[in-house]
Amino acid sequence: MQRARRLASSMIDRVVHDDEAQTLSVRFRNGRNYVYETVPRATYDALVSAPSAGAFFNDAVRGHFPCRRASKRYAP
Repeated sequence: MQRARRLASSMIDRVVHDDEAQTLSVRFRNGRNYVYETVPRATYDALVSAPSAGAFFNDAVRGHFPCRRASKRYAP
């Protein structure tokens, strides 16, 4: 199952979590798109409910999971 959400963040536009693949796709406001691997659902849930999605992302996602830049076609 995929879960998608637009965020009220100055840094992140939209996130999509794929439960089966355990991937987190992130579309940033600057237009860049990244896919983070082996991200548990709990991390996605915490990200979308965090008071500051950008701060949570920097503290708990960036540098903690393998990632690759995605093409716009693949992005959420």
